[in-house]
Amino acid sequence: MYSTRSGLILGFHGCDESVAMKVLTGKAPMKMSTNDYDWLGHGGYFWENSPSRAMEFVMHLQKFPNHSKGKIEKPAVIGAVIDLGYCLDLLDYENLQMLKLTYELMLSTSNIADFPENKSIGGIGDLLLRELDCALIETLHRLRKVYNHPPFDSVRGVFPEGKELYPNAGFREKDHIQICIRNPNCIKGFFLPRKIDNDFPKV
Repeated sequence: MYSTRSGLILGFHGCDESVAMKVLTGKAPMKMSTNDYDWLGHGGYFWENSPSRAMEFVMHLQKFPNHSKGKIEKPAVIGAVIDLGYCLDLLDYENLQMLKLTYELMLSTSNIADFPENKSIGGIGDLLLRELDCALIETLHRLRKVYNHPPFDSVRGVFPEGKELYPNAGFREKDHIQICIRNPNCIKGFFLPRKIDNDFPKV
């Protein structure tokens, strides 16, 4: 009943400048991600209200040319005006319980030897390769289709990431909210983020 999100939000996506210009001018649609480690499942990914984090991420990808986004020649950020619609919001207790039930069902019907896992990269503790989370969310979407439940337009979740912000902190350097858009009609328009006008207001 309360999974429909009202109002518009801003999302930001990091990519190569050439890709950003094609999307902005309507020459190409935004590419949907279908990696088996996409932590919110398959769809178009945005950082909620954080163009700086989107830029930091794409600048990081520039150092590693063999990734799913292709070579980053010039990092850029594109903004989007988004209506989340019917949202699997993982900040909602009821939705978290739904995902937990999906895990229990999947565990009881799967071969344990082939069960997906969330994994870290290198020596860092962050679970950046979310094969388990992706499999669960995609299974939940399929189950809703089988039982004729309305499909989710989007998925939203909190991602704790990075080092402690300060000793014994409850926050990390790269904590963020991310959005995965499954229904492209949720994206009402794209824009190029502006820089703040530091001359306003003039004293």
